[in-house]
Amino acid sequence: MSVSEQSLDYKEQFERLYEQYADDVLRMAYFYLADRQKAEDVCQDVFVKLFTHGEMIEPGKEKAWLLRVTVNSCRDLWRGAWLKRVVLGAPTLEIIPAQDETIEQREEKAELMRAIHKLPMAFREAILLHYYQGLGIAEIAQMLGLPEGTISSRLSRARKKLEVLLKEEATGE
Repeated sequence: MSVSEQSLDYKEQFERLYEQYADDVLRMAYFYLADRQKAEDVCQDVFVKLFTHGEMIEPGKEKAWLLRVTVNSCRDLWRGAWLKRVVLGAPTLEIIPAQDETIEQREEKAELMRAIHKLPMAFREAILLHYYQGLGIAEIAQMLGLPEGTISSRLSRARKKLEVLLKEEATGE
């Protein structure tokens, strides 16, 4: 295969991965940062990294790689002092709605996401990766470089905290 054929093949693979996972990357970044513009910047950065380093990714592990890079990029942004002042002061979270959602479903999601954003970062990360991205405990542990027991524990504690937060919001406390 010539160099131009390899390059064309890689470009097609990149485009396929972008079409398949761009929404997942954008949503993960958005839920992590609660800022659409920053999430779009992270999404773009993640796919630039994919384009420049993607040939080294093991086939079948692309989504895990993309989400790991997304989480790491979001963490880097989150650690910035300016972002902490701006995002932590943000009054509400705008949800990126799915096309077929009803208003009630959007309101429920908004309520759930407000509660998720009240969780400590480690719990929020575990919840978003497990329930929103559908990753298993072993995948999350590998992605974050933590023991599986730690991820299980974080998920359990996060669910309990979410339950309390949602009950408080429902009762207006």
